[in-house]
Amino acid sequence: MRTLAEPSDQAEIRARLKNLRAETRGRWGRMTANEMVCHLADSFRILLDRKTTKPFHNWFTRTVVKAFALQLPARWPPGIRTAPELDQRIGGTKPVAFAADVADLEMLMSAMVAAPATLDRREHPLFGPMTAAEWLRWGYLHMDHHLRQFRV
Repeated sequence: MRTLAEPSDQAEIRARLKNLRAETRGRWGRMTANEMVCHLADSFRILLDRKTTKPFHNWFTRTVVKAFALQLPARWPPGIRTAPELDQRIGGTKPVAFAADVADLEMLMSAMVAAPATLDRREHPLFGPMTAAEWLRWGYLHMDHHLRQFRV
């Protein structure tokens, strides 16, 4: 299974980020490419305690949804709703300059990967508490989902 714990999977994500362009249109959703980059950065900020969001998980999302999302070899479907704090048009970080926003995302991803012990038992807004391994798997899947959204 793909995970940011694997250097080859990290390299793949970084290469795909380099192919992303500000003018690339998404295949689904309403985010621009720059809003998507900021959305991904905000998701890492929450994990690294640099941004907060209200949890909206319950027993079903903490068990069944999390197991399907992280363990099945299926791609995440389009149209998954996000927390308002991660929506760039509501409470998320607003895009500034595309290249700077991409560099910020890469730095945040590196910070997450560099400190796996600090990830253990941190709470995901939808999935609840997760292990470091689950966070690194989620990080890969979340980035893959949105990069596919923009055809990279």
